[in-house]
Amino acid sequence: MTDIEPDLKQLGDRVVTDIFAMGENVEDPNNYPRLQQYDAWCRRVDEITVAQGWKDLNDVAAEEGLVSIAYERHHGEYSRIYQFAKGYLYSPSAALYSCPLSMTDGAARVMEVYGSKDMKQKYYPRLISRDPKVFWTSGQWMTERPGGSDVSRTETLAELVDAKENKWKISGFKWFSSATTADMTMLLARTIDPDTGLVQQGSRGLSLFVAEMRKPDGQLNGVRVHRLKDKYGTKGLPTAELELNGMEAHMVGQPGRGVATIASILNITRIYSAVGTLCSLRRCLAIAKDFALKRQVGNRTLDKTPLHITTLARLELIFRASAQISFYAVQLLGRTECLPENDPQRQQDMEVLRLLTPIAKAYVCRICVDAISETMEALGGQGYMEEIGIGKNLRNSQVNTIWEGTTNVLALDVLRVLQKSKGAALKTFAEVMDKKIQVALTSSPMVFTDAAQRIRSSLKDIIVFVNEHQRSATVEIHMREVTFALGRVTAATLLMEQAAWALTNSVAGAEQDVAALNQWCQNSQFSKPLVAVGLDTILQEAKMVFGPDAKL
Repeated sequence: MTDIEPDLKQLGDRVVTDIFAMGENVEDPNNYPRLQQYDAWCRRVDEITVAQGWKDLNDVAAEEGLVSIAYERHHGEYSRIYQFAKGYLYSPSAALYSCPLSMTDGAARVMEVYGSKDMKQKYYPRLISRDPKVFWTSGQWMTERPGGSDVSRTETLAELVDAKENKWKISGFKWFSSATTADMTMLLARTIDPDTGLVQQGSRGLSLFVAEMRKPDGQLNGVRVHRLKDKYGTKGLPTAELELNGMEAHMVGQPGRGVATIASILNITRIYSAVGTLCSLRRCLAIAKDFALKRQVGNRTLDKTPLHITTLARLELIFRASAQISFYAVQLLGRTECLPENDPQRQQDMEVLRLLTPIAKAYVCRICVDAISETMEALGGQGYMEEIGIGKNLRNSQVNTIWEGTTNVLALDVLRVLQKSKGAALKTFAEVMDKKIQVALTSSPMVFTDAAQRIRSSLKDIIVFVNEHQRSATVEIHMREVTFALGRVTAATLLMEQAAWALTNSVAGAEQDVAALNQWCQNSQFSKPLVAVGLDTILQEAKMVFGPDAKL
């Protein structure tokens, strides 16, 4: 794996130079997407113009393998970690080009698993190509006017044209289509029975389709763009309301299995949301930390001010915890894609990943967006200035709490996993977490005993609560808190695993890893009452934020 670090380093150099410039070009209000619905002869054209930087970011994504790395699998189950590490570096500079990449990644996975032979030959190679001239991006159209996450209200209809060729014509209205300039899209539609003419109702009547945005002659494929969305953030990303009128498409997978099939996309795009918010926090926290080293208040800089250090330390903890959760989900994703289907480890990983994905997306996005806001405040008035970049990251990150399910929608998804498995998913999750705790205790019992007791106690409380109220309205009322509690426990366990590994291998910074674990487990998130904090604790926090040479 000696090729990975140099590759990450060269991309790291690019994200502060040419890629950053591309993103700035996209974020320039003069370059925001524009819609021209008619040409000079009043012919409907529906052309969306995007910034040159948007096109350049597409080429970079292809060349850097930001999708392809995961499917080339040169590094086996670790290919996903490598891929997301590159995306983590790319995203804060790339003006949300990670959005079409996330949907393209999801579409590639659907093609790989469910695509027909023709689809695998036509679409899959384009979705995973490193050649910008070959590479295609994909959209994902689910949201409609009657409901967002409630896909059972989908009104879009699919009429069979040719059963032998699997050709369908789709008509309807998609209310929210991000990355509208993508080359193809995956979309849900309700099929019409060719024999009876009846429309299949409910979420089980939905099927998944793939369609190209344009016909071979360059004309839009039965698509009319009614308007571009005026959004709070992600302004360089073209998002539109679309009317479909006879859009030519092909069904993917089995009829009526659209929701289950598109879940492969959601599992991936939700992880993208978590990592995307995480890396925006990393960028903003880096700005806040650098500012603290230079901003003079009285006769000292902010990095010598205990209260400011404590504030940044809390943000550092949120970052570390979120990074552990997000990349654990990435690790599990990579393993489930690469391990043999009959491997017991794969079965366990799939069970944990199914529960962890909505937890990670809900919890990480929520706490990281709040933390990004705090980094803005850490710079005072200067943090509020557009030139600094924190405002842009805050606006663009806020959407991750909404895309692919709001916090409440995700909490209910966690509840569905718990109820459908009749408690088995939570039991498996607890066993996996406890095994990690036990390994850490075996390596350094004196170091980790207190944290282990706190984590186990919190996990036990969650299990007892869920088991006692699983079939009542009480558990739904508190499901948001349960989801966050599971997120905190996951973070604590993974922070312990990291600290134990660092101590065992004498890694530089192991002391800060232990301090991060203890701070995470001893703060109010684990129900510890307010206690006085001494200067020795502040010094530990300073070292965690600014490195081992930090001084008060």
